[in-house]
Amino acid sequence: MMQIRTLIIDGADADKPRRSPVRHEKMNVNLRRATSDDAPALAEAHVESWLKAYRGILPDAHLHGFTVERRTKRFRRSLTDNSEETYVAELDGQILGFLTLGDCRDSDVDHNTTGEIWGIYLLPQHWRKGIGRFLAKQGESMLASRGCSVATLWVLEANGQARRFYEAMGFETDGATKEVELGAPLTAVRYRKKLEDAEPEN
Repeated sequence: MMQIRTLIIDGADADKPRRSPVRHEKMNVNLRRATSDDAPALAEAHVESWLKAYRGILPDAHLHGFTVERRTKRFRRSLTDNSEETYVAELDGQILGFLTLGDCRDSDVDHNTTGEIWGIYLLPQHWRKGIGRFLAKQGESMLASRGCSVATLWVLEANGQARRFYEAMGFETDGATKEVELGAPLTAVRYRKKLEDAEPEN
């Protein structure tokens, strides 16, 4: 699967007040199915985003054990045996981040109509540029094309940044929670979104 999209990227720093007119740049971002050769770059994006997003949420000891070397082995194995469906966003051959999706892994949903976004991760230097939204919309579109009318995803309850992102994308909590062990017991909350109107980001 190969898709080319042109994104309008806000050149201003989203975290700073704007004192001058906003400049925009166009970036041709390629979305394609990941292969085992992408494992090191996927691992780098995964680890760097975790360290940035989860500092102060997960115990430091757990984060220190979340290494590029370990994640590379994990990605290579899952991509070789096709146990995970992952797509990469790349610019000029550099992987910026990735999207993993597939069947919903929960037992309390209608699996004929429900798909799941397993995760979206970006290198921190590419946050707040519209690429996360691009990946989320592409994920919704792919699930909808398979007959799914609902998409679900899980987010740590304490991860306010991710929760705000998905809420801005139209996802809503559905009341389901679960405890996950990530160096300490933490609560994850489930979000869902109806996909009848889902369209790919152009």
